[in-house]
Amino acid sequence: MKLTFLGAAGEVTGSQHLLEVSDRRILLDCGLFQGRRAESRAKNEQFHCRPRDLDAVILSHAHIDHCGNLPGLYRAGFEGPVFCTEATADVAELMLHDSARIQAEDARYLERRLDADHPPIGPLYTREHVDALTHNFQPLKYHHWHELADDVRLRFSDAGHILGSAITELEVEDHGEVRRIVFTGDLGRRGLPVLRDPEIVEGCDVLITESTYGNRVHPSADDLKLELERILREASIVGGRVVIPAFSLGRTQQLVYFLNELSNAGRLPNIPVFVDSPLARRVTAVYRDHCEIMDDETQELLRSDSDPFGFPGLTYVGKQQESIELNQREGPLVIISASGMCESGRVVHHLRHAVSSIENTIVMIGFQAEHTLGRRLVERQPVVRFFDQEYPVRANIEILNGLSAHADALDFRWWFESMHATSHIGQAFIVHGERSAAEAQAQTLDEFCDEPPIIAEPGVTYET
Repeated sequence: MKLTFLGAAGEVTGSQHLLEVSDRRILLDCGLFQGRRAESRAKNEQFHCRPRDLDAVILSHAHIDHCGNLPGLYRAGFEGPVFCTEATADVAELMLHDSARIQAEDARYLERRLDADHPPIGPLYTREHVDALTHNFQPLKYHHWHELADDVRLRFSDAGHILGSAITELEVEDHGEVRRIVFTGDLGRRGLPVLRDPEIVEGCDVLITESTYGNRVHPSADDLKLELERILREASIVGGRVVIPAFSLGRTQQLVYFLNELSNAGRLPNIPVFVDSPLARRVTAVYRDHCEIMDDETQELLRSDSDPFGFPGLTYVGKQQESIELNQREGPLVIISASGMCESGRVVHHLRHAVSSIENTIVMIGFQAEHTLGRRLVERQPVVRFFDQEYPVRANIEILNGLSAHADALDFRWWFESMHATSHIGQAFIVHGERSAAEAQAQTLDEFCDEPPIIAEPGVTYET
């Protein structure tokens, strides 16, 4: 059996892992690499997995760094099935159409800036590629084994990361021996609202695990709710605006859920809240359609509150003109807008109007990859550059990691220990983490594995 890590190895983006066993070639995730424009373009254009020869793709969840290059894979010749959960299929279709729109907009923008003799730069893929790819989705229910072939079967368990996210369990026949492979995808946290906790799965011969926060411990969600209340109350007093860059998928819904709880408890300051992301509005509708896979707390809330993603004073902004008008409004307000790492989307325009005024607040939630505007804001650099212009950072920068949907060091230890108790963990490969996080993860895993854990190197093939 061979494993080749083609993305999210030594970094936290572009998840793509190739499993080769007997005559089968299965790709785990196919995400977009996100970072500097030129570097991202070069990585996303090239596939090293021979797309035409792939038997299948298994998609862990619908975040763009895990699913975003599936249409590119199709364009490069892949025509096989994409296995995922039902909710992931619904969400991924929205995410990929939005990505195709952004690709087209970026191509038009670059065309205006390039010299006339420069070769044209088109989008990585189009809406037509997305439509063709999503026709190959094969949604599967949680907890049921599915025979993909005589020598391969698959089961999904809830990863608790975003709606529909899955831990992948594979049983494959390798030279007459059945071997068990577990891929965490992105593992979620315990105790967060809306989603169920990550499920424990049986031990395995090979484990592929993410490590984004393998060296950190998140603050509790209750602390985060108190911090949100404080930030909004201070903004209402000074008349400032609060800009919260948040991914349209997952982070926005959790944030709105917290604000809804504050509203229900009478603790939400009298300040208007705008979710300025058409994609977030569509994704939230999918969340409402899949309430049956949400946690017990949300099920209980639904008995008294028919919409956990709406409350008085909350507006979902649709039209672009309405988004533009937000920046002309006076008085305090909250704007939740994508993208979460501040590299594109409407939030960049809101940051331009907010970042240099001392009465404003920018709330950073979740991981910010290297070389992104979000990372520069988290680092509180005195000047940031975007839209080809430099802006002094005078706004208050608040960093709230309690809303992260990724497991932290304590969650990982609990999950590995529980998994090990069911059987054993043979060889572990660590992906989707910066070096310090991956090294900490390796130290934790070493207590539970039969072999020393391996921090996967990009492009390297490992035989196991």
